[in-house]
Amino acid sequence: MKILKFGGSSIGDLERIKRVLAIIKEEKQGQEIAVVFSAFGGVTEDLLKCAELAKSNDAAYQPLLLSMEKRHMQLVKQLIPVQKQSTVLTYVKIRFNELEDLYHGIFLIKEFSARTSDYVVSFGERISAFILAEALKALDLETVFLDAREVIRTNDGFGNAKVNFPTTNQLIYDFYSQNSGMMVVTGFVSSTDKGETTTLGRSGSDYTAAIFAAALKADSLEIWTDVPGVMTADPKLVYSAITIPQLSYNEAMELSHFGAKVVFPATMQPAMRRKIPIYIKSTFDPQNKGTLICETSETSKLIKGISSLSQISLLNIQGSGLVEVVGVSSRVFGSLARSGVNVILISQASSEHSICVAIKTEDANVAKEIIEKEFHYEIIAGEMDNVVIMPNMAVIAVVGENMKHHPGASGRLFQALGRNNINVSAIAQGSSELNISAVIRQSDLQKALNALHEAFFLSDSKVLHVFLVGVGLIGKTLIKMIHQQLSKLQADSMLDIKIHGLANSRYMAFDEDGFELDQVPVPSEKDLPMNLQVFLNTMNSMNFSNSVMVDCTASQEVADCYQRVLESKVAIVTPNKKANSGSLEKYKELKKLSGQRNIKFLYETNVAAGLPVLSTLQDLILSGDRVIKIEGVLSGSMNYIFSELSKGIPFSEVVAQAREKGYTEPDPRDDLSGMDVARKILILGREAEQELHFEDVSVQSMVPEDCAHLKDVGEFLEKLKAHDGHFKGLLEEANKKKEKLRFMAVLENGKATVGLKSVNSKHPFYALEGSDNMILFTTERYHEFPMIIRGPGAGADVTAAGVFADIIRLGNYSR
Repeated sequence: MKILKFGGSSIGDLERIKRVLAIIKEEKQGQEIAVVFSAFGGVTEDLLKCAELAKSNDAAYQPLLLSMEKRHMQLVKQLIPVQKQSTVLTYVKIRFNELEDLYHGIFLIKEFSARTSDYVVSFGERISAFILAEALKALDLETVFLDAREVIRTNDGFGNAKVNFPTTNQLIYDFYSQNSGMMVVTGFVSSTDKGETTTLGRSGSDYTAAIFAAALKADSLEIWTDVPGVMTADPKLVYSAITIPQLSYNEAMELSHFGAKVVFPATMQPAMRRKIPIYIKSTFDPQNKGTLICETSETSKLIKGISSLSQISLLNIQGSGLVEVVGVSSRVFGSLARSGVNVILISQASSEHSICVAIKTEDANVAKEIIEKEFHYEIIAGEMDNVVIMPNMAVIAVVGENMKHHPGASGRLFQALGRNNINVSAIAQGSSELNISAVIRQSDLQKALNALHEAFFLSDSKVLHVFLVGVGLIGKTLIKMIHQQLSKLQADSMLDIKIHGLANSRYMAFDEDGFELDQVPVPSEKDLPMNLQVFLNTMNSMNFSNSVMVDCTASQEVADCYQRVLESKVAIVTPNKKANSGSLEKYKELKKLSGQRNIKFLYETNVAAGLPVLSTLQDLILSGDRVIKIEGVLSGSMNYIFSELSKGIPFSEVVAQAREKGYTEPDPRDDLSGMDVARKILILGREAEQELHFEDVSVQSMVPEDCAHLKDVGEFLEKLKAHDGHFKGLLEEANKKKEKLRFMAVLENGKATVGLKSVNSKHPFYALEGSDNMILFTTERYHEFPMIIRGPGAGADVTAAGVFADIIRLGNYSR
């Protein structure tokens, strides 16, 4: 025999109900079954809401009650043939008349006791199960409706009654023996020996199903719900959560205790005693095997699941007078127990100097008063401190019976949390090694769950959560590259990239699940106005593990926020040079913060776009080499301009062409001023461990003095024509010496120069063409023949490729 239970979410509307009826008809073929139903989705909540309104003397309960009645009547008419509706409609009408009288009484006396509450909510299951029993009859299935109050006997603990199992088991067995047909049973409800209606508490319909399964010695119990089984983590917080194929009873109970809501301990206890397997299945995917809960644990997994509890407070009880004093723990927990305060987690230092207790936040102040009252004299004597409450905490727990057979689970847990800069305030692990629990800040919960899920279930893969500021040429190209390469990254490198935030100078947009990369929107007026502080706050509030802000702007405002981003434990990838070329103190501070927090700050594209210049220089320094001299053609824009100038094209015309091709900034003066190259050589010098300030860089600008302050770019380009002769003269002078003009930077002896020079045919820069960059490193090791790095140094494609490479590099850290 098999017991099937369907929850309210599975019978929330007509379409879902029809799906459930089809499942039951399929399951009935070739085997004996009994079915337990909850109230229709949302009905229990509405019943209680009506009662609260009536208790408050608010007549608004009447239209809500009428709406519920219409809903049930409509379902009868939709599920049952016309010729068979009369009896069912009469039953439903009588029940709602009873409810109307009941609410009127509550309205008059303004009282709503636990006893009355149980009776009120019982109508949900009583009506739904009766309607569905008749609907099954209409499908030619022989059914017998059973109000569980007739057979489940409890004490008078209204709201969470305790079952009298010997009596209940006998009554269920007798009813089953005396009736033929498929039993359709009301979940959740029960009664005392005096006939008073009681309920079975949280997940009461599941409990009803387990009671029937145990009493009838069923072969299995199936809990049908709206999820595909017990998940490895809360799917609302961990998007990559997967179904757990098999759990032991103990594992399921541990997960349940720490927040997994699919199945509750009370449900399992009757089935555990009879060793009845429990299946958690989805009405939306009946063919999916779901989760099996049985005696044995699946042996292939170290950890089965990660669960969590929110809204927790940590109470710290400490004092020098507690050391080696017998009975302190007994007094603490005894006083809490007498006051009905439930303790979720306990952690005690081996010195006995302090005890940490995790409880629900709603109980925190009461618990503090209770403990301080219990230790009143010790506090007065200074032997114990006042109890300290740490609010806004959460408990995370990793659960798995196989932990006791494999060392290293604790290490992996704390390594994953530490790598994401998540501080642990308290730890607890039982000697059975079934569960390791940790108390963390509530604000870190989602990040912690994702970090642990990746560590235990996706250890070979990694997800990067990207927030992109700057959706111009480089940003758009980057998104396109990620989209084109993502499948290969997922398959070959086990790396997934999700973009959750986008911003340009005017608007910003967010998607908690990640934008579809084939149609990433450019933020527009339909989105939020751009506000950098709001953007950062939203990024932090999403609190993903492995978050990265990608700054594809040239904005000083964005660069100024890098410290805050790193302090928020979010990595940075950027081609924006403003932060690293600002004050030396700020540069050092960012580098130090990145190292201290172990949060990556990657900026390979600060110099020479996608060329591996900075990484090569960093490797040289790390390996003990010392830089003597750096020479560089560091602007693809400027190299293009002076390469084209050598062909006899007027200077002003070359500058206009470079602007049209996207080689220069929208205002070419940003390139011609030499400031961009100055920032790059400054960054190279600092990466070479030289104490370089901007004042140490001498810059020769290529912007004529009378063109520098013109507001309009078009006006500047027109005015520049008057200076074509000057630049032609420079070219002719170089040609006479059989040399070529190169706008270059040189760093030597702690000083840097940036400007236009002519180089002869023996110099490596002589052969440079187009927008290529070239960098020469003269070091103690590469002294006679400098190390040369050459390649494209301008353009959206190569810059985006360099940013993308940094993002991939970030994904490969800490594997």
